[in-house]
Amino acid sequence: MIRVAIIGGGISGLAAAFALEEHRRAGAAEFILYESSPRFGGVLRTEHIQGCIVEAGPDSFITEKPWAADLCRALGLGDQLIGSNDADRKTYILVRGRLIPIPDGLMFMVPTKILPTAFSPLFSWSTKLRMAQELLHPPHSAQSDESVASLVERHYGPEMVDRLADPLLSGVYGGEAVTLSVRAVLPRFAEMERTHGSLGRAMLAARKKMLRPANKPAPPLFTSLKSGMQQLVDTIVPRLDPNSLRANSAVESIRLEGGSWTVSAGSTPEHFAAAILALPTHAAARLLSNANSQLSAELAAIQYSSSITVGLGYGREVRQSLPPGFGFLVPRSEGKRLLAATFVHNKFPHRAPEDRALLRCFFAGSNAEDIWNLSDDAIIAIVRTELHQIIGLRATPLFARVYKWKSAMPQYGVGHLDRLDRIERLRQQLPGLALAGNGYRGIGVPNCVRSGHNAMKQVLASGSANS
Repeated sequence: MIRVAIIGGGISGLAAAFALEEHRRAGAAEFILYESSPRFGGVLRTEHIQGCIVEAGPDSFITEKPWAADLCRALGLGDQLIGSNDADRKTYILVRGRLIPIPDGLMFMVPTKILPTAFSPLFSWSTKLRMAQELLHPPHSAQSDESVASLVERHYGPEMVDRLADPLLSGVYGGEAVTLSVRAVLPRFAEMERTHGSLGRAMLAARKKMLRPANKPAPPLFTSLKSGMQQLVDTIVPRLDPNSLRANSAVESIRLEGGSWTVSAGSTPEHFAAAILALPTHAAARLLSNANSQLSAELAAIQYSSSITVGLGYGREVRQSLPPGFGFLVPRSEGKRLLAATFVHNKFPHRAPEDRALLRCFFAGSNAEDIWNLSDDAIIAIVRTELHQIIGLRATPLFARVYKWKSAMPQYGVGHLDRLDRIERLRQQLPGLALAGNGYRGIGVPNCVRSGHNAMKQVLASGSANS
């Protein structure tokens, strides 16, 4: 039997624990899941306010990545999965103080339909000319990693970076296109440039392969849970052995001694054959500083940004007055603090009563740090001021909630995948160690679930090899 310490009770650690639970029941493994806070689930936190489902952290996950939905089905939550209202999907970009809809056929900044893009006021005529010329780009294989901004500007010019690439990535990663790695963040784009040259030609070729029968609708872009994302956490935790769960247990140190791991968490140290660190990389770096200083340094070099989410509820009149669609993004060049706002009642069903509007506003990176120390009331006042400026919303919200997440969003900088290769080589020098979380190969919930499951397989394989 292998004994495993799982350090970190967010969704990555919970996924690893759930995968190990089956082996525990079979008598092949046992584990202890350490969580420093009073609750498990990390950023997956949902509040129910006046009939509205308000997400403190992520509100959904990308349907295309199957691992989170697979976990939900394994937990018996298949009938609780809901898709985004893609028939009503429309996203706006703030340009010179006006909301401009992203034109039809624009697939993550790559135009696939000529007329909607040609007639859209979102882009200048010089950028539209660049889009036409981009179709003639020859194949290009970059010798090294580069920033998203570098690749996008090479194909479409700086305006595309400012108005689309940067706002889109800010909403996902809380970072800036000028620092984020193409190979880590948009690997498809790097591959499309290598094989086709033109991103537009590559995207059109991919669309032809993806054509569906008329009677088979496309899956929704986003998936969530009917009662909110915390429903996933609330379903996993009762499935785990309560004797294996240690909330309010901050791990102070771990040591590798004689091929086993000693974990100290405020009480008597415990010994394990393996350890899964399902933590932000800077927290993992601190714990591993004595075990391997090189590994610790590589983990610490992955930067993180903070984010603030503000949920606001309004009445029927506001719901009727808001623009149709999912919400809007704000380029940094507009000089606002707000980066994005989602009209949650439009994006998903089951999120608000018919007489309520539910908005979700987002700050990240330097925009979040600049207001971090302000009171909740002051942050809400900033949100209300900018909503008034952008969409003319003057009404007083029926409720407002502020959620702060310090250093929660990893920044996959240029060279990130090379760093991960070095981390993996160093990790293999420490028997029984596995790493999981959003700091490595994807920040969304599906990637975190997959990382937890893969960590479980790694430690079981190391146990088999040593037995």
